[in-house]
This record gives sequence, structure tokens and C-alpha cells, in this order.
Amino acid sequence: MRKSGLLLHISALPNDYGIGSMGKEAYEFVDYLVLCGQKIWQVLPLSPTSYGDSPYQSFSVFAGNPYFISLEALEERGLLQPAEYKSLVWRKSARDIDYGLLYEQIFPVLKLAFTRFMKNPDAEYAEWLEKNKHWVREYGLFMALKAAHDGEPWNEWEAPLRFREAAAIAEAKKTYATEMDFWCFVQYEFYREWFLLKQYANEHGIEIIGDIPIYCALDSVDVWCSPELFLLDENRNPTVVAGFPPDGFSPDGQLWGNPIYDWARMEEDHYAWWVERIRFSKTIYDTVRIDHFIGFNSYYAIPAGSKTAHGGTWCEGPKYPLFAEIKKQTGRGGIIAEDLGIITPAVRKLLKQCGYPGMKVLQFGFEPDSDYLPQNYLSPDCVVYTGTHDNETVAGWVKNVPKKTLRFCKEYLGVRKNAEIPWAFVVLAWKSTARTAVTTIQDLCGYGNEARINTPSTLGINWRWRAVPEDFSEETAVKLKHLTEIANR
Repeated sequence: MRKSGLLLHISALPNDYGIGSMGKEAYEFVDYLVLCGQKIWQVLPLSPTSYGDSPYQSFSVFAGNPYFISLEALEERGLLQPAEYKSLVWRKSARDIDYGLLYEQIFPVLKLAFTRFMKNPDAEYAEWLEKNKHWVREYGLFMALKAAHDGEPWNEWEAPLRFREAAAIAEAKKTYATEMDFWCFVQYEFYREWFLLKQYANEHGIEIIGDIPIYCALDSVDVWCSPELFLLDENRNPTVVAGFPPDGFSPDGQLWGNPIYDWARMEEDHYAWWVERIRFSKTIYDTVRIDHFIGFNSYYAIPAGSKTAHGGTWCEGPKYPLFAEIKKQTGRGGIIAEDLGIITPAVRKLLKQCGYPGMKVLQFGFEPDSDYLPQNYLSPDCVVYTGTHDNETVAGWVKNVPKKTLRFCKEYLGVRKNAEIPWAFVVLAWKSTARTAVTTIQDLCGYGNEARINTPSTLGINWRWRAVPEDFSEETAVKLKHLTEIANR
């Protein structure tokens, strides 16, 4: 079935509390998708953000972001009083997320809700803790210990805790029992709200595409609890880190800094860690987009301590045996492969073996022989994007692209004015043979790079953009719905 939709992260939804949440604005966005005639809502990772405010660098691959909890929903549940959160200053600009301000404000408010909740917990709470025991209690302990160590990464904690010595862990669980309970409550509330929102979306014909990073952050409960699954030295520091060699995005490449999996060790237990991660992801999303899929075929390993991505080496990844195990244990389908980057014959072979749809980004397409230009799609089993969270907006791309490429783009699209190109991209994506087409609110509105979500290999300017109510106009909805109908999506 041909379908289409919008990419907009929870963080970018409008409200008065500094960052988008799973409150009424999320439900209103689902209604807007329906008004636009769409079938898909794509989000970025729901994980808590850490270094650089990136959802791709998180304290846990299972946890949800506390910032997305609706304070109004907590009030409706009797866990907050209006003055306890409505009187606070949450933002300096409706268009910008101030993560420092959020960090200072949100947790004292959530602790008020936690105190009230624990006096009379929901009947389902104990059952939820049991169902999620494979991750949530350790996450609670990890976050409690981080607070006790003033936010220091776990590999800088004292040795007994860093190496998870049994006596030290047992003592910590006693000392920080209340703090652990707080973090477990936060996760319970996050997922309670998320599944209600997902149910509402599904009931209105909207499928949610989620996103999972290929790598874990070093400073995460995942690496702390399972160091044997990563390439670490005797002090549990990485020997090599992840990244990507110099390319069109960055002349120095991308130095992500994540520890790299010990794939040989993971193979010994049939990739149990990855299987559980995908199984969990398939419960919280209708379809899972796996970031940096080419890293499963071969990955770029950079010596730890490097200042740039120069000097790394390509190593063999787990290839198809990993995905054969995932299919065997979690079922077929439900996965999109982010296969952007250096697409070798081996990557194409792996994608074909897996049977996952790959991605086509139109901004990469304006060369006559490009694989990303719709006339060259070899199969409709793909997802076409006007741009992703890592790209410029289309209007920003138009300003910065070489003149030769821009001329070809205009000729191909049949437009004369630069301002016409963002909508022409949407039309091209929707009318392409790709079974699935996705654009962003920014490109629908024709915004420039002031609305860009992320610029790879930069810090301090990313993941901050937010929509405002005026971005969701009825005029745009009518226009997009008409296009969707004539494109048979």
C-alpha cells in the first residue's frame, strides 16, 4: 500500500512548557495528520538526551525522555497542582528549546508528582515494574548514582561501582532506594502516556515510525551493565570509538565517540542483547527505523582519543546472521534500514537478504545517474524523504547547493523560482514509485536553515527547533491532502 506522512519529533511540538510533550499538543498533531490525509507520524528516538542534547546519545536504549511527560496530564491525575508548574518560566522563545532551563525546572516538579504517586500507586504499577525488570531497576540505580556523583560518567566512578562489585551494588540499592523509585516512576509515567498516545494514533489510522540509533552512548546504563558486549580496555574505557570518515557532510568526518560492539562476543549468545532491543522497539513503534544500517555490514573504528575521524579503519560487521536471529525471534518486517552513506555491493546484498526497505533522500538526488533520483529507483520497496533530521531544510539546501546542481534541480522539477522548490520536492516524493513518502513540517512551510534540526559534527545548536501552532495551517492541510489523493497515497 502506498502511504505518506510527516517527520516531527515530540520535542518540536508546540506548548507553553519549553519542549513538546505527549499531552494535548501531540493528540492535536495526530488530528492534523488525519486532516492532511496522512498515514504516518515519524519520530526520532524517544530516549533521554545526554551529551549535546542529542536523542542519539542517551543514558539508556530502553528509557523514555522525562522531558516528554505531560505536566498537564499529571495535573489531571491529581499528581500536580497548577501553580506548581504553570508559575515557572520554561522557555525564552517559542521556537527554541533551552535544555539547561528544562533540566533545572523539570525534575523538582516530577518529584512532587512522584511523592504523591507513591502514596497511592496505580494498580498497574507493580505489574509494569515486573514486566520491565530486565532494564528499569538498573536504569533507576544508574540515574541515582549519576546524581550522587554530580553527573560524572560511570567510568569515572570509584572502582567498586565502576566494576559493579556485588557488595557495592547491593549497598547502593539500599542507599538510593528512594531515588531509584523516582526514576522507575518517571519511566512508568512516560510509557503510560506514550502507549495512550500511540493507541490514539493507531485508532485514527496513523502508524508511528520510530528510530533507534545503532550505537549506545558510553555513559549509559547499557554499557555499564554489559561491558563485555563492547570493545573496552581493562579499566572499561573504549579502545576504539564509532564515527564516519570524511564525506560531504564533514571534511573531518564524524567522530561520534560511542563504544563499538564486540560482535564476536554477541554472536556467542545469538545476539540476545540486540534481539531484546528490537523486540522492545517493535512494541513501542509500529515500524522501527534502524539508524546507520551500513554499520552492520562494516563499521568505521577510530582509535580512542582521536580528535577527528581521520585515521579510522573499516571492520567487518555482523552482517546477515544478526538479522536472521532478529527475524527468527521477533518476526519478519516492521523495520526500515537507514542505508545512507557509502552504499557498496555488500550493503545492497545485506539489504536484499534482510528484505527491509531502504531510504532515498531527494537532496542527494540531483545528478542524472543518482540512486536518489526517483527515475532510478530499482524497487518501490523504499522510503523517500525530502530531507532528514541530519539534512538542511530544502529551502536551506537551495541557498547552499552548487549552481550547476540548482539549475538541474529546477529543470527537473519544472520550476523557475527558488521559493517553489520545497513544495516541488514534496510533490516529487509523493508522486514517486516509493511505497512510502515522508516530509517535514519545515519543508511543508518552506523554512530555511533556521529551522534545521541537526548539523552533524557540531554542538550547541542542534535539536532545539520547535514548531508553533501557526505552522499547522488548514490551507497547508488541504493542499497536502489533495496531493496525497492524486498520488494515491
